[in-house]
Amino acid sequence: MLMRNFIVAILLCCLSGLVSGQENDSTIILLADTKVQIEATEALNDLYNFKFKQAEKQFNWLKQKYGWHPLPYFLLGLSEWWKIMPNMKNTNHDGKFLAYMDTVIILAKNLYEYPKHRVEASFFLAAGYGFKGRLYSDDERKNWRKAATVGKSALKYMHDNKEKHYLSPELLFGDALYNYFSVWIPENYPILKPILVFFPKGDKELGVKQLKEVSFNAFYTRTEAQVFLMRILNNYENDRPTALEISRYLHSTFPDNPYFHRYYARLLYSSGLYNAVKPLALGIISKIDSGALGYEAASGRYASFFLGQIFQTRKIYDSAIYYYEKCLAYSEDIEATNRGYYHFALLGLGEVYERTEDPETAASYYRRVRKITKGKSRANKVAKQKLKRLRKSR
Repeated sequence: MLMRNFIVAILLCCLSGLVSGQENDSTIILLADTKVQIEATEALNDLYNFKFKQAEKQFNWLKQKYGWHPLPYFLLGLSEWWKIMPNMKNTNHDGKFLAYMDTVIILAKNLYEYPKHRVEASFFLAAGYGFKGRLYSDDERKNWRKAATVGKSALKYMHDNKEKHYLSPELLFGDALYNYFSVWIPENYPILKPILVFFPKGDKELGVKQLKEVSFNAFYTRTEAQVFLMRILNNYENDRPTALEISRYLHSTFPDNPYFHRYYARLLYSSGLYNAVKPLALGIISKIDSGALGYEAASGRYASFFLGQIFQTRKIYDSAIYYYEKCLAYSEDIEATNRGYYHFALLGLGEVYERTEDPETAASYYRRVRKITKGKSRANKVAKQKLKRLRKSR
């Protein structure tokens, strides 16, 4: 908290200098300005391709030119967000990210006072509060109270943009997310229903339709909309083929983005396309070993498990053992030993040793699974059955 306050203080000091030295050009609507979009295009591509230094150099140039406006700070905050994305357990960037979003909110509130900028300011207020809520509601943080508070603020400003999406497709992004998740959240987290009772009723189907529109037509929020659409279609809407197409596009467009890389590999694996998974998974391991930015244990856990499964299926047992053990090591490195990939890597090792006629070692892995999982879990039940079969075979 002290670090965050320190960063906020620095940003506000810089901000006061910038604002005092620059005049608010009331004739410019930056959100829809084609010239500014051209200036930001390469930087946004660099951001999503994990070339943060290049991206931030351009964003800081925009900050020098338009220091009175929330846009540059929003883009700098987005850069911090994507440093978090590959491993949401990593909280090192939280303070800086939240500080940038707080600055977005402060500047947007100033901009809100100008009638011509009110709709544009509302977008940045909704985005600033919304992205803070996105962090607070993450499974690794679960700060639902803060998420609800900033979510309520985001909703207030989203309503300012109602029926004004024709001004910019960016304005539709928040509306799309609200429509979908205001229905999804109480369906899946009944305990949160009281928090949402005073919020307007959403529409999941409309939310998906709006996300698709933003994915095609927006500039600043296009990729974010594609990410949400991909995850929603895969996780909640049972439309893996379309999610796979989006993930293929994102990985091919931003090949150095570890999140897109591993998500594409996951969807290929879930679709049973093992021949396509193998080079992607090997590529992830290679990038981790070479120290590529953003490639670390969280991505390695997925890739090594997929490779273990592939080599086990092909009866190349030495390689299967090697990659299953790497999956265990990566999982332990990020303290993810309570997750399915860790449990099923242990089961995989047990199965491989059973196949290679080493029942004692196989049994030791099955026992480990039973020890660290709950009795009703699938992994625990499988391990129990395999131990029972081993005992009978003896």
